[in-house]
Amino acid sequence: MGRVVVELFYDVVSPYSWLGFEVLCRYQHIWNIDLRFRPALLGGIMQSTGNKPPAMLPKRAEYLRKDIVRMAKYYQVPLAVPEDVFQRILGKNSLGAMRFITAIDMTQPKYLEPLSREFWLRFWSQHEDISQVESILAVAEKTGLSSELTQKLLEMISSPEVKNRLKDTTEEAIKYGAFGMPAVVTHVNGKPHLFFGSDRLELLASIIGEKWLGPVPSAPSPKL
Repeated sequence: MGRVVVELFYDVVSPYSWLGFEVLCRYQHIWNIDLRFRPALLGGIMQSTGNKPPAMLPKRAEYLRKDIVRMAKYYQVPLAVPEDVFQRILGKNSLGAMRFITAIDMTQPKYLEPLSREFWLRFWSQHEDISQVESILAVAEKTGLSSELTQKLLEMISSPEVKNRLKDTTEEAIKYGAFGMPAVVTHVNGKPHLFFGSDRLELLASIIGEKWLGPVPSAPSPKL
């Protein structure tokens, strides 16, 4: 039996996308899956579906701030939540970063996983900018990209090929039914199944006939 395809549609501006990304990275060699990273634009999905940022409801914002902290600890992802967390998300444009990530996916996909992680680390652990060219250069250097490759990718950002690829991937997520991120799509018996959020991976496991071993599968079980 072939491996089950699992697609992860994500944007580095989304903290829950980072949680889902890290857990699926841990499981990609445990489950019989073909994990495919699909960089897309959260803003495009929200706009197209008429979704509003959850933090626009004050009580929900209050809850989410605590929830992200708890989830990060449970998932063992170094995500830190600043006081102005939602202003940061609303005030930041991840378009340049996501185009850069898309360009690496099109040219050197082996760097896709580490590059995406470095963007999350910069934005969500170090609370630094990811929208300026200098920031993108810093992330590329940390990932280990050569200056020649980085320059090529920066030139590609404004190309129709990269713009269309990101747009098409975003539209594909919407066609699957995505309204936010992360959006995880698995294909079982030729039929796609959409899961929204980083806390539905246990359900994903049951659909694909795999065992859920918690968010950190390699960690030893706690003593009773």
